[in-house]
Amino acid sequence: MKKIILIVTALSLLAFISCGDKNSLEAKKAELETLKAEQASLASKISELQAQIEAAGDSNTTENNRSKFVSVNDVTKQAFEHAIITQGKIDGDENITYTSKVPGQITVVRVKSGDRVKAGQVLAEIDNNMVRQNLEALKKQYELVNILFEKRKALWDQKVGSEIEYLQAKNQKETLEKQIAASKEGLDMYFIKADFAGVVDVVSIKAGQLINPGVPAITIINPAALKIKAELSESYLSRLKTGNKVMIYYPDLNESAVATVSHISRTIDPMTRTFKVEINLPSNPNLNPNMVAELRIVDYNNPQTIVVPVNTIQYLDNEQVVFIAVDNGKEKIARKVVVKSGDSYDNKTEIISGLKVGDKLITTGYQDLVDGQSIKF
Repeated sequence: MKKIILIVTALSLLAFISCGDKNSLEAKKAELETLKAEQASLASKISELQAQIEAAGDSNTTENNRSKFVSVNDVTKQAFEHAIITQGKIDGDENITYTSKVPGQITVVRVKSGDRVKAGQVLAEIDNNMVRQNLEALKKQYELVNILFEKRKALWDQKVGSEIEYLQAKNQKETLEKQIAASKEGLDMYFIKADFAGVVDVVSIKAGQLINPGVPAITIINPAALKIKAELSESYLSRLKTGNKVMIYYPDLNESAVATVSHISRTIDPMTRTFKVEINLPSNPNLNPNMVAELRIVDYNNPQTIVVPVNTIQYLDNEQVVFIAVDNGKEKIARKVVVKSGDSYDNKTEIISGLKVGDKLITTGYQDLVDGQSIKF
């Protein structure tokens, strides 16, 4: 019996909820119809009032309804430049690591890191006792041979003695002279010398150490002769010239500098399709070989030209267009202008034709404008 009562109660509750939902839905529909009627009535009144106001000669209400608010800037001439952004590495022709020309034992190292050296200065010596002894023996032998030659020559000048004896003495003298010269050149190979004035950067050897040709010994750099070397895509080759301005930033030093392009290679690397560019650097004691530099190489510059924000240029019907503001005597309207653009850089574009100084370029609100549309600014 209890079970039957529960079932009846549940069915009654469901019926009540269903009825409530139905009543609520009907109420919403009725309210919607009322609002629609009010909307239609209001729209009719608005149209009637607008017509009455316009008939009275006041078109402000209509204009406000169809005009678009924009921002404009006067078109002027200004400087424009285009630059190539890349990275380079500091290097230099006067940045050399010296090594020994002959194997042997180092007897003395005459410099240390940080020392300034002159061209031709001896940096280190390799044991050369045997070469020196051989050179001294040749010199002693030469002294005797030279005396004999002078005597033979004196006699021959007086037409005394045979020509053969004179020529033999002369030949012996000249042979020893060549041997001495060769010995001196051989002795010079036992000295590591600086080819240019600079600063000792690294000393990798010490006295008593054995060394062989090809083993790094001493590195010298000339801070006044450093340069930056960079590689650029071949597409830029026709745009660059020696003398182009370069803005340099050294991230490791947080320093900047200005220089110019000093050399442009005309050879294209067949593997990377790049060419090399060199930039001579102003003297800076903080610079070191292999340091990275960020470069902005100016490849185009026009000191007086029309420049617009790049995003104001739109592409309509396969044409580049901008919108300018003009006054037709009754109101201000947007006028579409077909332009021809040049290079773009740093969110700016050079305009070659289409705009003139004094035009009022629409810089905000140009989206969705149509030619002749009323505007406010």
